[in-house]
Amino acid sequence: MYLMSITIGLLGLLIGSFLNVVIFRVPRGESIVTPASHCPVCGQALRAWELIPVLSFLVQKGQCRNCQARISWRYPVVELLTGSLFFFTASLSLSTETNPARLLLNLVFVAVLLALSFIDLDTFRLPDVLTLPLLGIGLLGAFLIPGTPSGGESVLSALGAGGVFWGIARVYPQGMGLGDVKLVAALGACLGFPAVFLAVFVGSFVGALVGILQLVMGRKRFRQQIPFGPYLALGAIFALLWGTRIFAWYWTQV
Repeated sequence: MYLMSITIGLLGLLIGSFLNVVIFRVPRGESIVTPASHCPVCGQALRAWELIPVLSFLVQKGQCRNCQARISWRYPVVELLTGSLFFFTASLSLSTETNPARLLLNLVFVAVLLALSFIDLDTFRLPDVLTLPLLGIGLLGAFLIPGTPSGGESVLSALGAGGVFWGIARVYPQGMGLGDVKLVAALGACLGFPAVFLAVFVGSFVGALVGILQLVMGRKRFRQQIPFGPYLALGAIFALLWGTRIFAWYWTQV
């Protein structure tokens, strides 16, 4: 089991490298397939040894070999974050004998959330090309894969959570966009009830805390827009990994 988790974690490093392409190209409306990976400054195509997650960045000392342009630290950070989350997701799923198809769905869920988080940080947008397929995959997986959530629960959770956020967006459009609404609906489809509300609670709490700290430190002004997607993603991954244990503990206390 431990060896399998490590293998999936290493796979996560490779997926993280691909997510960097998604994060950079999707907001620009570019294909994630062509052209091949290249330096965004000079356009030099990258060789195979320059695409090794994390190691290539370290060997090249964070610079393009052709034009010596600086390579953002975000690239290895995304790769390491994806690898780590894949490892933990696999470890917890395998320890509870999760259906292999459900484990695959959970890994896709984590990968898409990471891509959405960094895109939202850059652009304050959550593109439909990622949120809507995530919603569809969540609903389809709930009907086809045994486990939690069931198909009906997935539909109701998506409608309920998405509906609440849609109402907030209608009342306060400056603070809540339709991208957030679609993301929350996708979280409901993938997590079910009550895990989706744990995800929203954790995301809202952390987002509010960070926002207050930024106001106090003078990094943000009151009513200035902040990306909510990364906090929702954080709450969703927290609920995915530890929600079942938290709810089991809670019900033993009441």
